[in-house]
Amino acid sequence: MAKHNELGQWGEQIAADLLVTKGYAIVERNWRVGNMELDIVAMKGSRIVFVEVKTRSSDFVDPADAVDRRRMMRMVRAAHSYVRSREIPHEVQFDVIIIVGNPESGATPRVEHIADAFLPPLRTVR
Repeated sequence: MAKHNELGQWGEQIAADLLVTKGYAIVERNWRVGNMELDIVAMKGSRIVFVEVKTRSSDFVDPADAVDRRRMMRMVRAAHSYVRSREIPHEVQFDVIIIVGNPESGATPRVEHIADAFLPPLRTVR
């Protein structure tokens, strides 16, 4: 497995563990539809939460910069497909978890959980 894939899996496990300690229930991991993916789908009370996990091995590039408008739109489209495929009536929330660290270093990674990181854009119905 490529190093960046290992780093991503490591980060997603840290993120999932963090969410569980905060009272979230993990529903799915790495859910795919077409060429889109949701890293983590969780429940917090009656709300369904779609979580984007960004892991980097150093602070040289801020992982938060990787969650740009284009990435948000892909996440919203994937979440829409997920909700429609399961006919889910719940409120939705979009979170981002940023992890900076390296599993090989043995050091504790820096983890930041941004709950309700963004609101999905409203679309005009035509």
